[in-house]
Amino acid sequence: MNLVKAIIPGKTSSNRRSPANSQRIDQLQARSSRINRCGFLPSVVEGEELPVNKVPFIPKSRAPATETAVPPDLSVSRFLTVVLPQVSRELRRWDKQLDHCEDWLLRQQARLSLRHKRFHAQGGSFFTLYNPIHTRELISLIVAFQTISDYLDNLCDRGGIYDEAAFRCLHHAMADALSPHPHREREYYRFYPCRNDGGYLQALVAECRRQTATLPSYAAVQPELLKLLSLYCDLQVYKHLAPKLRHSRLKQWARERTAAIAPPIYFWEYAAACGSTLALFALFGAAAAPETRPEEVKRIVKGYFPWICGLHILLDYWIDQEEDRIGGDFNFAACYRSPELAAQRLHLFLQKSLEGISRMPNPQFHRIVVHGLLAVYLSDPKVKKQGLEKNAQSLIKKAGPQAGMFFRLCALLRRLAVL
Repeated sequence: MNLVKAIIPGKTSSNRRSPANSQRIDQLQARSSRINRCGFLPSVVEGEELPVNKVPFIPKSRAPATETAVPPDLSVSRFLTVVLPQVSRELRRWDKQLDHCEDWLLRQQARLSLRHKRFHAQGGSFFTLYNPIHTRELISLIVAFQTISDYLDNLCDRGGIYDEAAFRCLHHAMADALSPHPHREREYYRFYPCRNDGGYLQALVAECRRQTATLPSYAAVQPELLKLLSLYCDLQVYKHLAPKLRHSRLKQWARERTAAIAPPIYFWEYAAACGSTLALFALFGAAAAPETRPEEVKRIVKGYFPWICGLHILLDYWIDQEEDRIGGDFNFAACYRSPELAAQRLHLFLQKSLEGISRMPNPQFHRIVVHGLLAVYLSDPKVKKQGLEKNAQSLIKKAGPQAGMFFRLCALLRRLAVL
C-alpha cells in the first residue's frame, strides 16, 4: 500500500474558466473570507485550478543581504490562488521532462505517480507558506522532492521485484537531492532492471539541490533532514521486501530504535512515522526563515517525529483497513489487537502532537497542519463506510473548534468533487 493514497487523477489543464469551475471557485472564494486563517487544504485537480492568466505571478525571490523574519502566511485565498496553481505548473513541467524517457516502464510509472499522487505535492505545498519570501523556491523544492519520493515508491511497489540492493540504490537519489556538496552523478538504477529514464531522476535531484542552495538557514536544518531521510529510506526498503520477510525485518529494525521514545510506541507506529515526509517539509520551511537556530530545529523535529508524522500515516492506514484487507495488503492500523486500541492510540498521537506544537516556533502554523490532517482524512467517505464516524468525531472534538471548521470545509470540498 502506498503511504498516502491519492484518489484524484489529473485532468487536462485549461486556461478557460468553465461554468462548473466558475461556480466551484466562487463558492470557495466566498468561504475564504470567513475562514481566512485556514491553511492546510487538499487537492485541487489540475482541470479545476484557477486559470493561469488570473493567478498572481510569484516572482523569483532574491533575499536581501540581511533578511528579516517574516511570519507565515496562513490565508486560504493565497494557498488556493497562488500556491496550488504553481504546484500544477511544476507537475506539468516534470511530466514534459518524461518525453525524453525511452524506457516504457519507467515512463509509465513516473507518469502514474504524477497523476495519481499529485495530492502529496499539493498537500505538502502548504509548507511553502512558512516564509512567503521564499514561496517560489519552496514550491519547486517540495514538488521535485515529493516527485522523487512518489516515483521511487512506484518503482519499488510496482516493478515486481524484491531486491533490497536495488531499493537502496534507487533511494540514494533522495540523499543526493538534499546534499549541497558537489557529487558525481550516481547510477541510481544500477540494480534495477530498467535504466534509461532520459535524465529524469537526475534532473529532479539537481532541481532540489538548486533550491536548497537558496534557503538562508539550510545548513542549520540539513543534519536533522538527513537523519529523518535515512529512516524514511530504510522504511521504503523494508516495506517493499518479499511478504515473508517484510514483517520480521520491519519489526527488528523498528524495535532497535524505539527504546528512547516516551511514552512507548509499537514497532508499527514507529515504522508509520518514518513513512511521512511532513517533518522534512517542516524543516524546509524552517530553512527558508533567516537565522533559524539549532534549538528551534530540535523542537520542530521532536514535535513532528514520531507524533505528527505517526498521526499522519496511521490516519491514512486507519481509513484504508477494509480496502487493504480486500486487496491483501499490509496495513499498520490492522496490527492493533482491537479497533478500540487503534482509536486509543490515535488519540495518544493527537495529544502528543498538540503538546509538541506549543513548543515550536510559529505554533499556529503547525497546529493548522495537524487540524488539516484530521479534516482531510476523517472527512473521507471510507470513514462512514467502515463505521468509524464515532471515533472520527471524537478525534475532531479533541483537537478543538478549528479542526471542526476544517472538517466541515473538507466535507464541502468533497461534495463539490474538488477533494
